Amino acid sequence: MTSKIVTSLIRIGLLGVLFVFLFYPERFQIEFEYPGAPQSDSFSIRLAKTVFWLLIIIEILRIFYYGVVKSKAKGILANIVTLVVPLAVVLIFLEIVFMYVPQSHEGVLSKASQIWWAKYWKPLNAQGYRDKEISSDTTKTQVLVIGDSFAAGHGLESLDDRFSNQLEQKLGPDQYDVYNLGVSGSDTRDEAQRLKKYPVRPDVIVLQYFPNDVEKVGREKGLSLSGAEPYADLKGPLTTVVKRFYLPNFVYWQLPHTSFSTFEDFVKQAYTDTTVLNAHLRDLSQILAYRDSTGADMYAVFVPFLFQLDKSAQYTKPVEDYLRANGVNVVTLTDGVKNIPEKERVVGKNDGHAGPPVNALMTQRVYEAMTKNRNVKQ
Repeated sequence: MTSKIVTSLIRIGLLGVLFVFLFYPERFQIEFEYPGAPQSDSFSIRLAKTVFWLLIIIEILRIFYYGVVKSKAKGILANIVTLVVPLAVVLIFLEIVFMYVPQSHEGVLSKASQIWWAKYWKPLNAQGYRDKEISSDTTKTQVLVIGDSFAAGHGLESLDDRFSNQLEQKLGPDQYDVYNLGVSGSDTRDEAQRLKKYPVRPDVIVLQYFPNDVEKVGREKGLSLSGAEPYADLKGPLTTVVKRFYLPNFVYWQLPHTSFSTFEDFVKQAYTDTTVLNAHLRDLSQILAYRDSTGADMYAVFVPFLFQLDKSAQYTKPVEDYLRANGVNVVTLTDGVKNIPEKERVVGKNDGHAGPPVNALMTQRVYEAMTKNRNVKQ
């Protein structure tokens, strides 16, 4: 029995080399090349890690069997091992399980959100957007929806729940093509450039606006945003454990780590600082100039902070007034979102992006505005 335990220990030692190779490849100066590397694991890497953990479980159970069960060992050490081994096996098993549990998260910060992204962020068209391919049929009315992660449908597993897709269905896909140019993290300046580059001349432009669209300009103009940096509240070895392993990472991200009030203060200051606001309006003017060059009608749907409705509407009012003064049809949602239960407003506990009911509201409000403005074919 001793020889069997020794051979298991040798195999565990060899698996230790594989452990470093899989979990700390930089120690071997190895770089894995695949989309998302090195922050996230590809499915192949996760599969390799699964095999590794299963082999570890086999060797642990083998040592336990020959060292305690078959030898009928007794005493404090045997009792401790009898308690520790099942616990270790359960934790390893849970680690394996959570390597395949997707959960959307703002900013794709957690390992679970990286799994979610790989599973649901599709299809990607030739332009790199989470959308259908451009149709060759130019007889339809061309609608371009531009925006950030709210437009792209972050957190929505099915594109059927996304407002741009619902808008196309409501307008009639036989007469309208609605293309989604949403990109997570995009700001107004970036949106203007992407509109210009998109190879479709629009008849209608729908701008999805969120209060954090002013963030990059605010930073450029010297405003500082203090907040919880991912994993900054961890110290020592715990940091690498949470960053590299799925179970502790999942548990970590179920806990609050950011201060909304800090970001709220930043946004409030940005919209009331004329230097920041004027720079932001100049970025918006680029979209207006593109609209004028194409002769398109333009709508702007304002998505508020979903749990700070009245405050965010107050913050963005100068932008609403600016767009209205420049002939943009402004669509607001605050009164409608108030009627949606808070849990249904967002896609999940760790993701504050708009859930299906808010997307349905966006669809209805934009459709009504287009109907009123006679942009809907009868």
